[in-house]
This record gives sequence, C-alpha cells and structure tokens, in this order.
Amino acid sequence: MKVAVITGASQGIGNAIAKKFSENGYRVFNLSRTPAEGIESIKTDVSDRENVFDSIGEVVKRAGRIDVLVNNAGFGISGAVEDTDESAVRKIFDVNYFGTLFATQAVIPVMRENGGGTIINMSSAGAPLSLPFQSFYSCTKSAVSSLSEALRIELKPFNIKVSTILPGDVKTEFTARREKNKSNSVYYGERIDKSVEKMERDEQNGMSPSVIAKIALKIAKSKNPPVYVVGGASYKLLVGLSKILPKRLVVWAIGKLYG
Repeated sequence: MKVAVITGASQGIGNAIAKKFSENGYRVFNLSRTPAEGIESIKTDVSDRENVFDSIGEVVKRAGRIDVLVNNAGFGISGAVEDTDESAVRKIFDVNYFGTLFATQAVIPVMRENGGGTIINMSSAGAPLSLPFQSFYSCTKSAVSSLSEALRIELKPFNIKVSTILPGDVKTEFTARREKNKSNSVYYGERIDKSVEKMERDEQNGMSPSVIAKIALKIAKSKNPPVYVVGGASYKLLVGLSKILPKRLVVWAIGKLYG
C-alpha cells in the first residue's frame, strides 16, 4: 500500500485531498495541530523543524515508507504592508514557507532510499497574480513556487518528482480563518475592507476543494507530472494571460479588481 503524508489535512483542501487519496487505496497521514476524523493524525506544528522531522520519522516507523508528500498547511493574513507587524509576517512565512521546506527536507532521504516519490506543493494563483492588502500571502506562495522549481531539478536524479498546484478561489474554512490586520491609518480608508470583502466573496463562490483533490491525485499517479497545475478554468486563463500581457497591464487589472 502506498503512503501519503498531507500537512494541514484536518480541514479544507487538505482534508479533501486526504479523503481522495484514502478512497484510492493510499494509507494517509495528517500532520497538523488538529486531528482529522477518520485519518491517521500526528500532532505537528509545521513551523517547528524538529517537530516536523520527528513526525516524518513516526510515519516511517508506522508505515515503513512515504510515497507522496502534499505540503498543504497554510493560512492567510490581510492588511496594508505599512501596518503589518513583523511578528505577523514572520508567522505566515514560518507556516506557509518554512513548513513546506521542513517537511520536504525531512522526506527527501526517505523517498531517496525507497527509490523515488512525489512531492506536491500547494502554492496559489495569488503567487503570479500578487494581491494588494494580501501581499504577504502572495509572497509566501511565490517563495513556495520558486522552491518547487529548484527542487524539481535537484531531485530528478533520485526519481523524486515535484509538482506545484496553484488553486484559484476555493470555498473552504480558509476564508474565515484569515487573520485581518486592521489599519489605523487615514491613508487607506475603506480600501482594505472593500478589497478583502471582494476576495472573500470570490472565495465563498469558488470551486469545491474536491477539484484540487482530484488534481493532487492525478499528479501523484503521473509518471511525469507537470511543473504547475492551475486550479480553476478562469484562473488558468488569468495566469496564462499574466505571462503574455505586459506586466503594467496585469498590475493595473488587479488594482481595478482589488485595489
């Protein structure tokens, strides 16, 4: 039986992925602070490197191998760059970026010893399409995307495949869990609230997390998965256009939508 480790699988996209993999014959482990019903869970703070390495070691102890790692754990913050505390910025990087890094570093020697595996990193359509008043979320996901590209090259000789999913708007608990940094500045007025409210409406009208789960399973089963997969037809178009249109025009369009 193949073994999949998914970080942050207690809810949202991660939970949908865990269920999809389990339905398709994988033994699934959830690494998060909160257990997931019906899924083997190991309490893990992904921002704690030692904790992550211990948890990966526990999976190997129980299952003997790891075939797939899905780095999914993450959260969002909103607010103006000017008003966001350093502690808030470090916190989101600790979870979204360093959590991905630590789990990846821990699993590489396990997969190499087993003759290969697949690492799936969860980025966001908000990486190539940086969003105002959610800039630090976009920054962490851009970092994840860059890490994934480098890993894909570094790990190829070990038959470890690396692919990145860029979800668009997905209807999950992620929206309610977003940490909002209120601005006391007179300079931004209601722009922050309007921008975040627009994004949250889009998320609540977004696709089911099962769409992303199907993408993740397809990647895991592929012998040569793509570098990137964008989740959602409209976002595939937007991300595609952002690569060919002048950057000035792309930034202008995002500003009109969310600025």
